[in-house]
Parts: sequence; C-alpha cells; structure tokens
Amino acid sequence: MKLFGTDGVRGKAGRKLDATTAMRLAMAAGIYFRKHSRTNKIIIGKDTRRSGYMIETAIVAGLTAVGYNVRQIGPMPTPAIAFLTEDMRCDAGIMISASHNAYYDNGIKFFDHQGNKLDEKAEAAIERIFFNDALIEKNQKEELEIGSAKRIDDVIGRYIVQIKNSFPKALTLSGMRVVLDVANGAAYKVAPTIFNELGAETIVINNDPNGSNINLNCGALHPEALSDQVRKLRADIGFGFDGDADRLVVVDETGSVVHGDKLLGALALHLKNEGTLRGGGLVTTVMSNQALEDFALKQGMALHRCNVGDKYVLETLRERGMNFGGEQSGHIIFSDFAKTGDALVAAMQVMAYLLVSKKKASVLLSPFELYPQLLHNIAVGTKVPLEKIEGYEALEQRIQEEKIRVLVRYSGTENLLRILLEGEDAQRLQEHMETLETFLKKALNG
Repeated sequence: MKLFGTDGVRGKAGRKLDATTAMRLAMAAGIYFRKHSRTNKIIIGKDTRRSGYMIETAIVAGLTAVGYNVRQIGPMPTPAIAFLTEDMRCDAGIMISASHNAYYDNGIKFFDHQGNKLDEKAEAAIERIFFNDALIEKNQKEELEIGSAKRIDDVIGRYIVQIKNSFPKALTLSGMRVVLDVANGAAYKVAPTIFNELGAETIVINNDPNGSNINLNCGALHPEALSDQVRKLRADIGFGFDGDADRLVVVDETGSVVHGDKLLGALALHLKNEGTLRGGGLVTTVMSNQALEDFALKQGMALHRCNVGDKYVLETLRERGMNFGGEQSGHIIFSDFAKTGDALVAAMQVMAYLLVSKKKASVLLSPFELYPQLLHNIAVGTKVPLEKIEGYEALEQRIQEEKIRVLVRYSGTENLLRILLEGEDAQRLQEHMETLETFLKKALNG
C-alpha cells in the first residue's frame, strides 16, 4: 500500500500529508463507509498540533463533499474517538494525530462504527478508492445532498464517565499524590479532570499546548521531568502520556521509570488475582522481553506474541477470547473497557492495583528482572526488504547461534529500521549491535 502504515496514514504535515491528500482521503473513506451507513454521521477528533487545523478542515471538506454529516469535537485522546464513535452511533470515527511523533508530523486514523481500528483489508479498499478518479468524481454530491458540519464541545463528559467506570467504584484516590505529564497533547484537559474527580492530589506538568510543543522533551517519550517532579514532590506515582494519550509510561515513587514489560506483567497478575483475566494470559508483541514470557508461565499465565502495533494486539485478543495485552512501548489494552490502547484506562488499573495491594509502586510494578536487551534505530531512505540484502541472513544466523534473539524490522510509521537484540551477555549484545548497525547502514544508506 502507498498510503497506510501500521497505524493509519502518517507523515510530515504539508508534505506527505497535505490538505489535498487529506481531503481526497476523506472522500475515499466517506465513499467506503457509505456502503454500510446507518446514521450518515462521522466524528472527528485531533491532538494539539498546529497542522491539525489544516487537516481537519480538509477532512471536513472531503466528507461533506461526498454527503457525510460531520461532528468535530476538538482535542481529545485517540481512545476517546474510538469510544465516542460507537457511543454516538456514528458510521465511523477519524482521529488526526501522529501520536508520539514530533509536532511537524501528523496522521489520520480511522475507526469503524464499533470503534475498532480498520484492518488492512478495509485500509486497502479505501486506498483503491483514493486512486480512482472516476469513482471520486461520481460520488461528489450537489445541492442539499452535500453534507453538513457541526462543532460540539460537550462530549468530553461522556469519555470521562467511561474512564471512571473502569475504576472500581469501591475505591477512591483520596490521599494519593499523583503527577501527570500530559505532553502538551490531547489529554491536557481530560486527564487532570479524571484524577481530580476521583479525589487525588493532582500535579500536572506540560499542559500548555501551543501547536508546536507536543511531545517536546516531555510525556511518555521523555519522562525525565516527570521523574524529577515525582521525587521532588514525594508523589506516590507519576504517569506520562504521549501526544494522543494512547501510550502510558509509569514512574514509581522513587522516580524510576517502570519498564513496559514489567508493567504488563504486573497488570496481568493483578487481573489474574482479581479473577478478571480472560483467556488464561496476555498478548504482547515480538518486541517484548523473554523474561516477561517466563514470568507469565511461572504465574500460570500464557503469553501469546503478535506483530508490532496495538491493533494487532487487539486482533489477537479477539481471536483467543482474551481481554488484556499490550506493547512494551506503553500501548496497553484492557478490552473490557477500550477498543484500543488507552493510557487513562491503564492508569486507572495501576491505581486500583496500588490501592488493593497497599504496596508501593516500586515493589508492585517490578515483579521480575529483565534479560539484557538492546534496541537501536537506523534512519533509512528506502525500506529495502531484508531478504534482498546480500549477506544479512547469514549474519543474523551467526548471531542467533550464540543464543541471542534477533529482531530487525522496519517501523510502520517512520523511515526507521529497528534492531532488537536480547540475550544473557550484555557485552556480546553490544558487540553484535555495533556489527549489525555498521553492516545495515552501509547496505541501506551506502
């Protein structure tokens, strides 16, 4: 496919994702969703990037041009769009965000009427329409068949209620001191409101979005300021969100960042202890540390791996009748409460575990030790299939013979090649990483 990556369409705003592309993509999506239309209504949300104004306006133009009525709700987390699409009985939902990327990128994510991310088959169908000039022309409406657009500001309450309903009603956050880093992003209003309403003493940082500071040295990708504030303020815990609040990073009371795989293991154990873990285990991706799998097995839980991307985690959860999984990067899915990774739902479950266990976060959220693991990224101009790089397979095999797990893959959202090595000897990992990086840089970039 030429447009869609692993999480919608994403690229530099004004270049790969310009107004013309956004409008035509919206028209194609509108034509696709019209086949199963029930309400002729599509909801649109966005994060706090300046380019969101341009892209939103273009999408509204494209959807109304093919006859759809549009509801614009402004800055809201990605999982809120998933929830509201179904809750408001819309034919589809659209989120304008590049998630954890810098402000100059943007993206478009689509949800079906049930709030699920589109599968690859649906994305391919939209892409075929996008490149079909005759079909686009044929489906443009005239006169009163042209759609309408309306901005609504009162839906935030619905999402807040949904998140609070994921938190046990017998519990309260009274007496808990919590630091939130909302990354100058889509959670800057909703996250503090939820924690305050549940009774926490809430300290919020990086909550002044200006269109260009989203994810800038803050939030889930840069938790240093969060760690510092948790230590200084002697908080019980800290939560860092990314730009669209589908990714969560947790900082314990000592200021230490909780590794994503440890967090997944701890939360899975919490659900098991509560008797709410369906399917006998959890789902994670090929990126997760082997120590997580070994921990799960020791606790009587199965672990199933899938491709990278929270939509693949969710697909595997559905296939196996399970309700919990995620990625070590911080996308955590509690499918009883959300159709996608939802950082606020995950934060609520962490708080519930702390309160029920009456233990400190540093103890509770570090249930096992990780095996040494290295993850490096290489910037690439072209994503050449690895099997076509002469000598690569032989090099990978030699490394694996030393009982080192090797995972090399292209990012689905950025022009990066990701290299992961995992094994017992940290020094050997570093040596092999240097060898792999040198080899691949030369092969891919000359």
